[in-house]
Amino acid sequence: MTHLRISEAAALLGVSDDTVRRWIDSGRLTSTSDTGPATVLGSDVARLMRESAPELPHLNVSARNRFPGIVTRVEKDGVMALVEIQSGPHRVISLLSREAVEDLGIEPGVRAAASVKSTNVIVDTA
Repeated sequence: MTHLRISEAAALLGVSDDTVRRWIDSGRLTSTSDTGPATVLGSDVARLMRESAPELPHLNVSARNRFPGIVTRVEKDGVMALVEIQSGPHRVISLLSREAVEDLGIEPGVRAAASVKSTNVIVDTA
């Protein structure tokens, strides 16, 4: 399982470190602190990002950007896989080979970035 430092989770969620700590105290996020700084489960951060993502209107815009975020969903089927990344208010979905997803260790909660150029989306882990 992927663990994120409180500051990393706060940056991805767009909130302060103190808000993340309050969410830990209230049970909204799961915290671990075995021998170092406190961390939260990446899958919990992915769940919160997915739940709080606003519905945005569809815009007819060609974006040629890199969208850093967190993986919120992975569906593998035979040769192909679907990967969903939540990057701030943006949800990016890419279809790539199952082998690539497994080689990169892509799973919900993993930090990743989607690079968008024309109709291709390239996913890399952060």
